[in-house]
Parts: sequence; structure tokens; C-alpha cells
Amino acid sequence: MSLLTPEIEAMVGREVVYTAPEELGRAAIRYFAQAVGDRNPLYTDAAHAREHGHPDVIAPPTLLCETNQFTGLPRDDHGFPGHGWDLEIPGTRLIRGGNSYAFHRPAGPSDVVTTTWRLEAVTERTAGNGAAMLVVTSVARYTDQHGTLLATNEETLIHLALDPR
Repeated sequence: MSLLTPEIEAMVGREVVYTAPEELGRAAIRYFAQAVGDRNPLYTDAAHAREHGHPDVIAPPTLLCETNQFTGLPRDDHGFPGHGWDLEIPGTRLIRGGNSYAFHRPAGPSDVVTTTWRLEAVTERTAGNGAAMLVVTSVARYTDQHGTLLATNEETLIHLALDPR
């Protein structure tokens, strides 16, 4: 039995776009740095950031990739706000396959981040135990309020058949 249906194939190219409801802000940058245990003064000390060529404090890079968590979008059963693609595939379990990030420009407290998720590819493969698996690849582009690319995130989700036959 194939997990890759024509309906799922037709979803490739689909995009969802969401914009944070406000600027990142100094507090969010500081709290995020504290939460991840990063004491880099670029995130908390404006004078230090200016000494290193930035106009103000900058955000820890991965904060950009979490901006979509604060847009107030409803979450699906897996906790994703919008980019889980509503792929409910009976008889499978969802596995996070990983993420690959590229950071292009630091974000600052006055940046408003827009995230554009695109469903890039869906392929069917066979796991080592013979079970079918559907590999879903999405790419997120994070831009500021001027459309400047801040970061990209390629995400892989795997739907693994519970029955290897």
C-alpha cells in the first residue's frame, strides 16, 4: 500500500504565510537568550552590540525560527501552527526528521518577522524494517518588515507506517 496519494502529491508547492503581531523587542530577545542559556552580550548589551557593528542588540539566531509560535494561530494535534500541512495519515506515526538552518542577517528588536512555509517535496521511501515511510520536506523563509531574508529553515517530517508490511 502506498502512503503517497495523489491528494498528498497535489499539496507540493502549497505555502502558508504568517507575520508576527509585533516587533521582536528587547525583552523577547533577552528572555530567549536566558531560556537557551546563551550569555552572549550581543543579545543584552546595546553598547557591546554597537562595538561589534550592530545598530542595537541582536536576537539569538534560532529566535527567528520560533517567531511563528507567537502569532496566535491555532495548533494542530502535533503542536504546529499552520505548517504541519494537515497530513493525517492513518496507520503511521510522526517522526521529526530534523532541521537545517541558514542564517543570513541578524534580527534586531525592531524587526517584524514574516515566515513563509512552503511544502517543497513529499517522497515515499522504505525503512530498514520494510515499513513504508512518507518523507515531507518544507522550507521556511524568515524575512523582516522590508522583505530582507533573515534565515531559512529546511524541515523534514517523516510519517512511518506502523505495520512494516
